[in-house]
Amino acid sequence: MNERQAEVLHELCNSLRPGQHNFATWEGGELAISAVPGAGKSHSMAVGAAIAIVRHKLHPRKQLVVVTFTRSAAASIKNKIRENLQRLQLPQGSFMVQTLHGLALHIASRHPEASGLNLETSTVITPNQSHRLLKGAVEQWIGKNFPHYQKLLEGMSFDGEETERLRRQSVLRTEVLPNLADTVIHEAKSSGFLPEDLWRVSEELQDPYATLAIAAGIYDEYQKIMRSRDFIDYDDMILAALRVLESPAICQLWQKQVFAVFEDEAQDSTPLQAKLLQTLATSPTSSQVNLVRVGDPNQAINSTFTPADPLYFNYFCDLCDRRDNLATMNRSGRSTPIILQAANFVLHWTNQLWLEGKKKENFLLPFRRQDIYPVDPDDPQPDANPIATGKGVEIYTPDDIYQTVEEIGKRAIALFANNPKHNAAVLVRENRQGRFIAEKLMPLQKDRDFKIYEVGEMERHSHIPEEMLKLLAFLDRPHSPDNLKGALEILEQRQLIATQDLNALATSPEQFLYPTPLDPPQKQHVKNARRYCNNLLRARLELPSYHLISFLGMTMKYTGSELATVQKLAERVFKQTIGNKSLKAIIATLQEIVASERFEGVQEESDDLYVRSGQLTIITMHKAKGLDWDYVFIPFLHEDIIPGLPWVPTASKFLGDFTLDEVARAQIRIAVHNAHLESLGERDKIESFPPPLSAWEEANQLKKAEEYRLLYVAMTRAKRLLWISAAKKGPFRWSIFNGQSADNLQNKRPCPAIEALKNKLPLLLQEVQKS
Repeated sequence: MNERQAEVLHELCNSLRPGQHNFATWEGGELAISAVPGAGKSHSMAVGAAIAIVRHKLHPRKQLVVVTFTRSAAASIKNKIRENLQRLQLPQGSFMVQTLHGLALHIASRHPEASGLNLETSTVITPNQSHRLLKGAVEQWIGKNFPHYQKLLEGMSFDGEETERLRRQSVLRTEVLPNLADTVIHEAKSSGFLPEDLWRVSEELQDPYATLAIAAGIYDEYQKIMRSRDFIDYDDMILAALRVLESPAICQLWQKQVFAVFEDEAQDSTPLQAKLLQTLATSPTSSQVNLVRVGDPNQAINSTFTPADPLYFNYFCDLCDRRDNLATMNRSGRSTPIILQAANFVLHWTNQLWLEGKKKENFLLPFRRQDIYPVDPDDPQPDANPIATGKGVEIYTPDDIYQTVEEIGKRAIALFANNPKHNAAVLVRENRQGRFIAEKLMPLQKDRDFKIYEVGEMERHSHIPEEMLKLLAFLDRPHSPDNLKGALEILEQRQLIATQDLNALATSPEQFLYPTPLDPPQKQHVKNARRYCNNLLRARLELPSYHLISFLGMTMKYTGSELATVQKLAERVFKQTIGNKSLKAIIATLQEIVASERFEGVQEESDDLYVRSGQLTIITMHKAKGLDWDYVFIPFLHEDIIPGLPWVPTASKFLGDFTLDEVARAQIRIAVHNAHLESLGERDKIESFPPPLSAWEEANQLKKAEEYRLLYVAMTRAKRLLWISAAKKGPFRWSIFNGQSADNLQNKRPCPAIEALKNKLPLLLQEVQKS
C-alpha cells in the first residue's frame, strides 16, 4: 500500500460514524449488523468493501461478492464501490454486485448439467392464482382426489341442495384452491420444501380438511406441468444454484473464487437464500464462514409476498451477539429529531400491544428493540437531522378523503413556494389510493413550479404486454371497432396522435382507414391518426409475425427500460410459440400473460426519478422503502387499512371462519421455523402445530405485525415534515371505490397506533425542544 492509498483509506474510515466502523475493522468470520432507517448502510458497506479489497489484496480470481435485494440497490452500491476503488487507484475486477436471484442464475447458468436448467429453452414465468397452470394443476388434483374434494365441498355442513353445490364448486375451483396453490407453492418452494415434505408435515397435523395434503397434491401436479412445458419460476433459480453447489468439486471451485459475501437487506432473505450465501462464503480450506449480513428486522415488509421473515435475521443477530459479533448502527442523520421520536414511539407502542395480548411462549415481537438516535453534532453527513418544517410531525383528522386531498394540495403548494428545490411524496397503502390522489391533484400542476409524478401499479412496465396485445389484436382484426379504439387509445396515450374523439373514429373502421372520395374530408389530426394505423397494418403484411412485437416497441417510441421490457416480452413469446408462430398463437400467449401473470419489466437502475427536486411523488409504502423526501404525506391511515381487519370472504364461509391459504401459510412457516431451530440445536423452542382456526389467527397476527412495520418504514422516509391523516369518512373498500361520489363513504376508525401517537405528540415535542 502506497502513501496515497493509506491517505484515502484514512479518509474513508473517518467518513464512518460509530456503528459503521465495524465494517472497517472486520477481518473475517461472521458479522451481523442491525441498522436503523437512514443509518447509511450503503455508504458504510461500500467503504467496508473497499477496505476489505485492499486489506486482503483481492483480485478477479478471489473476489468479494456483494448481494442486495433489488437491481436499483445493486447498481447504487456498485457505483459507490467503484468510486472508492478509483480513489484508491485499484482495478475494478476484485468484486461483484448481484441481486440474490441474479447470483443464483449466474451460478446455475454456468453449470447447466448440474443445475438441471437449460436456459436456452426454459421460460421464466411468474404465475398468479388465475394462471391456467395453477388452474390446470387444481383440476388434475380434483380428478385424482375426488373423495377429498367432496369433503371440501360439504364443508362444515351441507343439505345437498343442487344450486348450493354448484356455487361451492365454482368457489372451490376458481378461488379457494387456486389461492391455496399460489400461496403454498411459493411458500414451500422458496423454503426448499418439496411436495413429499408437505405430505410428511401434514401427517403431524390435526386438520379436518388436511389442508397441507391438498396443497402438496396440487404442488406436485404443478411441478409436473412446469416440467412438461419447460417453465421455471424465480424459486427454481435458487434451488438450481443449490443443486450446483451440492457437487463438492463445483462447490470448491466457487468457494475458491469467493473471499467473502456482504449481504444487504438481510431481513428479506429466506432460509434457503441464506443457505446459498453461507455456502459461497465458506472457505474450502479453513471452513471459516466470511459472511457479513446487514439489515433491519424492523423494516421487514415483504413476508406477505415472500416467505422472508424477520425471525431468521433476528436469529442470526442473536447468534452473533452470543459470539460478540453483533454491531448496531442506531444513529441516523436522515430525519429531524421529532420524526425519529415518533417512529420510536410507534415501535414501542406496537411491541407493548403484543405483550399485553400474549397468547403463547417464545413468540416474536413485531419489532426488534432498537431505537433510532440522531447523529453527533460533528457528524460528516451534510445537513444531518435537519431543522423541522412546521412542527415536524403533524396529525390531522379531515372530514373525508376529499378534504384530505385538498389539504395535501394546499400544503404542497405552500411548501414548494417556500422551497422549490425540495421534494415531497404522498405514501399510500394501495395503488387505488394513489390513483385517486393523482386524479384530484393533477390540476394543481398548472401554473405551478412543481411536478406531480404517480408511481403507479404500472411503474414496473407491466402495461407493455397489455399494450402489445391491443395493438396486435388490431392488426389481426382491424375492422373491429373495439380493436381499432384500443389501438388508437395507445397511440393517444403515447402522444403519437392528437387527443380527439376516438369513438367517432372507431364507429366506422373502414371509413376511417380507407376513406373514399365520397366520404367527408378528414381533418389533419384524423389523417395523422389514420396514417399511423395504416403503417401498422402495412407492417403486418411485410414482417413475419414473430418480429411484430419488437417493431411495435420501436414504433411506439419506447425508450430505455421500456424498450428492454419489449425485447424481454418478445423473447418470452418467441419461446412459448415455437412450432406455431402465427399471429393468433402470439395473441393467445399474450392474453395468458396479461390475464394471469405478474409480468415484470426491466427496471431502471436508479430511483432518482422518484426523488427529483420540485416534485411531489405519489408512491406506495412498499415501493418507497430505501428512499426519502423532505416532506412526506401519509393519508388514509384507518384501522381497516393499517393494521387491517381479519376477513373471510362470504362465498367461502361454508369451510369455516378461516381461509385455507392462510392456514397453510401458518403451518408451513411453523414447519420451516422448526427445521431452522433444529439446525441451530434449539429444540426447546420448537412449536407444536395449532388447529386450523388458531393457525389462521396466527397468520393474521403476522400480517398485522408487518403492517405496523410498513407504517414505521413509511414514517422514516421523511426528513423535515411528516404529515399524517386519518379522515373521519372513507370508502368501504378502496378496491371497489370509483372515486367519483362522496355519497358512499362510511365512518372510519383511525389506525390505533396513530391515535396513540396523536395523544403522545405534545409530550414528544416538548422532549425534543428540551434536548
